[in-house]
Amino acid sequence: MKKVVWISLASFLLGILLAGYVFVYLPEKKAPQRSFLDNPQAPLGSGLYADVPQVKPDLDFVKVSDKVGPAVVKIECDKVERQGIQGFDGGPGDDFWDRFFGNPSSPRQKPPSQKVTVQGTGFFISADGYIITNNHIVENGQKVKVFTVQGDEFQAKIIGTDPRSDVALIKVETKAMAYAELGDSSQVKVGEWVLAIGNPLGMEHTVTAGIVSAKGRQLGLGGEVQTYEDFIQTDAAINRGNSGGPLVNMRGEVIGINSNILTPSGGNIGIGFAIPSNMAKKVVTQLKEKGRVVRGKIGVSVLNGQPVDEDTRKLLNLPSRKGALINSVEAGAPAEKAGLKQYDFVTEVNGQPVENNNDLRMKIADIQPGAIVTLKLIRDGKEKTVSVTVAELEDTRQKATAAGPGSDVGIQVTALTPNIARRYGIRTTTGLLITEVDSSSDAARKGLQPGDIILEVNRQKVATEDEWNAVVGKKKSGDALLLLIRREADGQAQDSIVTIRIP
Repeated sequence: MKKVVWISLASFLLGILLAGYVFVYLPEKKAPQRSFLDNPQAPLGSGLYADVPQVKPDLDFVKVSDKVGPAVVKIECDKVERQGIQGFDGGPGDDFWDRFFGNPSSPRQKPPSQKVTVQGTGFFISADGYIITNNHIVENGQKVKVFTVQGDEFQAKIIGTDPRSDVALIKVETKAMAYAELGDSSQVKVGEWVLAIGNPLGMEHTVTAGIVSAKGRQLGLGGEVQTYEDFIQTDAAINRGNSGGPLVNMRGEVIGINSNILTPSGGNIGIGFAIPSNMAKKVVTQLKEKGRVVRGKIGVSVLNGQPVDEDTRKLLNLPSRKGALINSVEAGAPAEKAGLKQYDFVTEVNGQPVENNNDLRMKIADIQPGAIVTLKLIRDGKEKTVSVTVAELEDTRQKATAAGPGSDVGIQVTALTPNIARRYGIRTTTGLLITEVDSSSDAARKGLQPGDIILEVNRQKVATEDEWNAVVGKKKSGDALLLLIRREADGQAQDSIVTIRIP
């Protein structure tokens, strides 16, 4: 019996010693750290003080810059521009807004046109020399030069430009250039890191970093001219010269083409805008094949950036705010022929849901002229289906040449929209903004100048270029026009009546 007790006691002591050796002397074997992000299906713990997962995104800016940088080029474009509103990178020709915001120089002391050299950015999208840039950099260019980061210089040919999207395609003669890959901008997430590469203020090949601040921005830059805007907003530093350069994600894919900034000072304040790569792909494909972009239209107008509010939804008996409200139907247009009416609320295009006004415009524009589109809409609280034959949207440049708003009276005008007014701090939100005054015209002699706002012509209110042309077009040489002019300065607005005579 004593022997059994001694054996048990010895075994117990031996077990204690062995356990102590294992826990004290053997090296600690750590369990691998795992985050709940590794298994998104696993439920989160209920502990009050849970461990914060250590997320380490791949932010190798050097790697991305090395990948895309060699494809980025500097662009210089010589052109002759009339005095007036110029593009984002207008350089010396960009004097309208300087005068508008207090520069004492008078437009009548300057010639009506001048030669300028506009600088910007572009990037290769193929090894054989095709380059994407902005329309406002190269449109109407007389000579376009391209400079690569490797030190090469090329003369470029303009393949096509598209003012409605501000995208242009140019080409140089080469066969083995490094090029950038256009990514899928629909996959871009707000908050993800991006790089902007370009030539801001002449500082060649500058890389800046930021995040995607927002998507789907519309700025109303076209005034009365219908533009297609779906901007990616970023806080990556963008300045004059960055236009046309790539906005790149952390995989080295171009997800946007830098185009505009919003600023009260002319410099970067962290609000920049890029054209989505998916839009650029569609435009570039057509520019390469046709030299221009063909878009569809049905002849209805919707307010840009004005979604249906809750009050409107209730008054029109709409089931949802998602859709596009038709403000007017163009006489003789396909929409009128198909029976579409004012106050119709379009909810689907060919079975695809319509999110808002801009979405309707984009969807119709992507449909080729001649095709039949099926629209689902709400009218007086009831659902209807309408088939419309799509027509071709007119080229803005042809329309502008035909109309020539104000050219016969010595002034150029553009529709003043709430977006333009807000952007430049103008209190008046409707009317015609004078952008150019011919120094030899009666308008100049009567004191009109860029920045003045035309409220009425011959006591008729005018808010669009078409309304202006309708009045002026009926007049003959020697006829007089009675204008109600508003001039804003130092936060104050003063109206005056001015009579000018058609030469």
